[in-house]
Amino acid sequence: MQYINQTWLGKKVILGQTDIDASKPVNVLIGFHGAESTPENMLIHGNRLSLTNTVTVYPEGPVDAGNSVWSWWLDGPRQKEAVQQFLEFTSSMIDEAHRFMKEQNTANGFHTCLWGFSQGGAAALVYALMGKYPVHKVASICGFLPELPDITAKNEPTQILGIFGTHDDVVPSFLADHALDEMKGHGHTLSAKETPQGHEVSAENIQDLIRFFES
Repeated sequence: MQYINQTWLGKKVILGQTDIDASKPVNVLIGFHGAESTPENMLIHGNRLSLTNTVTVYPEGPVDAGNSVWSWWLDGPRQKEAVQQFLEFTSSMIDEAHRFMKEQNTANGFHTCLWGFSQGGAAALVYALMGKYPVHKVASICGFLPELPDITAKNEPTQILGIFGTHDDVVPSFLADHALDEMKGHGHTLSAKETPQGHEVSAENIQDLIRFFES
């Protein structure tokens, strides 16, 4: 995997690319970092993914959390509005990813996929639920659902892998399980996996992600 830094929408984006067979569909895999974090932190996890025919996109969150770290939204009484802004930001970021892919002349097109850890897992689930663009596959590790905006938008059903841990002291397992039940209730095809892990991306998680996105 070869990586380059770019700036999209005024935000840092780290792009990774495997050898691409343009005659086959390409996965564009967008990875959302956790709250108060950076794309580089997400890249540490993502660099362990051995994927084929994939372009990875690790964007910087839109919300400045101070000390050069970023989030996708802030908690608090205006969370609904903040999540709505996240949805709009991510749709614009996906526009940029689509523009980039069209420049690569992929003959058989590409699939947009999402994954994330912690608040990034929540971000992936929220976009799959309410985002403007359909997504091919979505994976959430230690994710949850925040307070959702009062909009009627509903994304097309997709395949979701949700992994959460019984020893997670940041996102309790019941919150993660509830979020995945909500996704299933909205028609998404769900594969849920409860593990004994804490709040982390484990080696086992990475193997699960590889199997999911390569299948």
